[in-house]
Amino acid sequence: MTGPATRFERTYPIRFSHCDPAGIVFFPQYLVLFNHLLEDWFTHGLGIAYADFIGARRIGTPTVRLECDFRAISRMGEDVAFSITPERVGGKSLTLAIEARHGDELRVGARQVLVFTSLDTHRAIDMPADVRAALQEPRA
Repeated sequence: MTGPATRFERTYPIRFSHCDPAGIVFFPQYLVLFNHLLEDWFTHGLGIAYADFIGARRIGTPTVRLECDFRAISRMGEDVAFSITPERVGGKSLTLAIEARHGDELRVGARQVLVFTSLDTHRAIDMPADVRAALQEPRA
């Protein structure tokens, strides 16, 4: 990827609802947490309210490819840092690198490809200009 888009990070507590009976994160819950991160990234990282994006603007961001490497377990009560780094900006798609870490330990690494779609037609659309512009702006 070219341009200044950078890593965005949020820390989330691992809750009882994320865990299986063994007290560790049940792996599909990571996907829920990835989506929380995506929403936070749009709203706070890119400055584009995700609720408006989906609601008023009727633009979806379905996942069309997802690869996950589960490296270590996470337990209830831990604070896990989740990060998104844009890797590739296409015409209608966006590839993201996602990590979940506790301290220096990588718990999960993922690569996710999103496609921008009209929620009215469910067809792919060009990446919205404001998203493309936000990806090019330096962020604090």
